[in-house]
Amino acid sequence: MSTSVSEVLPTNSDEVLSVAASVNFISGSSPAMRRRLLFSRVFAWTCRLATYSALGMLVALLASIFISCAGRLSLDFVRSVNSVDPQEAGILAGLWGTFWLISLTGMMAVPLGVGSAVYLEEYAADSFLNRLIKVNLSNLAGVPSIVYGMLGLTVFVRMFDLFEKPLIISVPGLIRIPLPLGDKVLAGAMTMTLVILPIVIIASQEALRAVPSSIRMASLALGATRWQTIRHQVLPAALPGIVTGVILAISRAIGETAPLIMIGALTVARFCPAGIDSPMKLLTQPHRILQAPLDQFTAMPIEIFHWAKQPGDDFRPVAASGIVVLLMVLLLFNGIAVWIRYRASRGVRW
Repeated sequence: MSTSVSEVLPTNSDEVLSVAASVNFISGSSPAMRRRLLFSRVFAWTCRLATYSALGMLVALLASIFISCAGRLSLDFVRSVNSVDPQEAGILAGLWGTFWLISLTGMMAVPLGVGSAVYLEEYAADSFLNRLIKVNLSNLAGVPSIVYGMLGLTVFVRMFDLFEKPLIISVPGLIRIPLPLGDKVLAGAMTMTLVILPIVIIASQEALRAVPSSIRMASLALGATRWQTIRHQVLPAALPGIVTGVILAISRAIGETAPLIMIGALTVARFCPAGIDSPMKLLTQPHRILQAPLDQFTAMPIEIFHWAKQPGDDFRPVAASGIVVLLMVLLLFNGIAVWIRYRASRGVRW
């Protein structure tokens, strides 16, 4: 059966204009449309250039670091403590100092941050005071870390100079806590908690806001209390976003140097906190675990900074090796957090 031209072509004037506009858009025959398509292509190539430039700079920096540490990075470097001889210097003291510092920081910052976010998002009323708190949290997230270092020096290390003589609080057979704390691991962990706490709170708030309100309404409608709704519905759904915020916060804490220098962390240390220099001692000598938070310490960023500022090129491979170890530790922490996020996100069904 033959079809006439009038049956194929649109007869309505609006349909004719719509077909013409689509033809102009596809072919770019309109001058305005050609300018828009050109601008779109230029913007896309600009974004590609920015992405590839940043990636190229990262690859160049990593290549320079790995080339510099060639021949110096080994198991002996990880098993040895610092030394004035660049051939014998190692990062063991900084590695264990960072381990205790980040572990205590996470134990304090994560519960406080998530708990504060839950209160502000799920329980607190929309009052002027709560809005003021939220605005100040956003401002605190951008405060330079050196400011938190000065605060930690005053509050945790010196405790406002309230004690004319050191006060010792002891639990027989377990622990002896000196007041003020001084330049100990616990004071550093408290200071780093202040640094990352606003980041954890803000990220947790955003994750809680992303949970659909229908989940809360359905849970409450079935007779669950508010706490049961938060515990069994809201928090599991928000856990991937919360873990993402914790990853970013811990990553910042691992690489911070200024606050630790301000509170008096050791630049050169030839011992590990509480004498624990291997994972086996955590199992065979568990009584030392309580002593580690109250011992002096150094951290990997401080040791890297110390090696990098040495005159000459003797310590340059040592600093590069320290950077590689720091990156490996950072990737390990992030890998564990990403695995937790993946496991949590598998059970989320909206």
